[in-house]
Amino acid sequence: MNNFVFWSPTKFVFGRDTESRTGALAREFGGRKVLLVYGGGSVVRSGLLDRVKASLSASGIEWEEMGGIQPNPTDDRVYEGIELVRSRNIDMLIAVGGGSVIDTAKGIACGVPYEGDFWDFYCGKKIVEKALPVGVVLTIPAAGSEGSGNSVITKRDGLIKLSLRTESALRPKFAVMNPELTFTLPPYQTACGIVDMMVHIMERYFTNTPDVEITDRVAEGVLTAIMEEAPKVMCDPGNYEARANIMWSGTLAHNGVCGTGRAEDWSSHFIEHEISAIYNVAHGAGLAVVVPAWMQYVAGVNPVKVAQFARRVMGVVSQGDDRSVAAEGIKRLKDFFMSIGMPVTFKELGIDNPDIERLVAKLHEHKGERIGGYVKLSADDTIKIYEMMQ
Repeated sequence: MNNFVFWSPTKFVFGRDTESRTGALAREFGGRKVLLVYGGGSVVRSGLLDRVKASLSASGIEWEEMGGIQPNPTDDRVYEGIELVRSRNIDMLIAVGGGSVIDTAKGIACGVPYEGDFWDFYCGKKIVEKALPVGVVLTIPAAGSEGSGNSVITKRDGLIKLSLRTESALRPKFAVMNPELTFTLPPYQTACGIVDMMVHIMERYFTNTPDVEITDRVAEGVLTAIMEEAPKVMCDPGNYEARANIMWSGTLAHNGVCGTGRAEDWSSHFIEHEISAIYNVAHGAGLAVVVPAWMQYVAGVNPVKVAQFARRVMGVVSQGDDRSVAAEGIKRLKDFFMSIGMPVTFKELGIDNPDIERLVAKLHEHKGERIGGYVKLSADDTIKIYEMMQ
């Protein structure tokens, strides 16, 4: 096990009707005038936004709002938010929604006190040292951004999708998590979220770091729980307990605990980011296509951890060699993704003729000559992985 620092200061307020505590939480963490950042009309139609506003008003907190954040959020909305916050003397951001909304709020939060271009943080030119506080009212369990210091934004000029990772600067001060808010999520969106949180764990699970049995078992346990609860929420969207387990799994998948003491991979996310940047597909759906292909490829080079995943998570009991066990585990994972309505090929994703050369070129332009940790991948490797998705 490697040395590590685990920093997770977010205050999680979980359960029924917890959105009514948003105002008190904002005040607890110093908010006096907040910007409410949200996506489409669902938070308006459901009455959630009004309940959040009422809670803020009851705590004496003023608010402004910025809606219309789309999936795969873009830099133009971040620039818009930075100007709004500066012009209105706003001192806190509250994201009401899922990962795209939270990531946009984080981009604004680090951009406001910075004199340069916020994109400097995402492309690695600068490190975030100061940011406005961010709070969250979560409506879509998927990205885990409510408990992480990370954010992903796409630059419209060039369709460059990059992730920003911080240890503490962008971790939300609080996250309100009411599973009832997820009852009305469309099945496809629910399934995309399930895949996303699973892959957040897998990116940490597939490692060459030895003697990490404790985090192996934590990761395997959360993955197993997700796969047990997923069919319940797909068949019965109003099942509170199943929704609650899925919601908390999304947080545990990405708050860093599954990655403590071990090297991480992240090549599947990098490979998918180019797909969703260029073709604007749902990130979770893209991951459902990428991950089995990635696993199949790396199992041919280094099958040990893939075989362990197959035995401990996918329930493969074969005593065969690691490669054959890994292959059966990958098949079962694809079957699971398909069982919840996820695509597993480019065509099923709605991309009939993917421009693989462009995907590979952009991937290595943005992420470097070699990506990943479990198996280091060059352009010669990633072109084969993209081809395996057809």
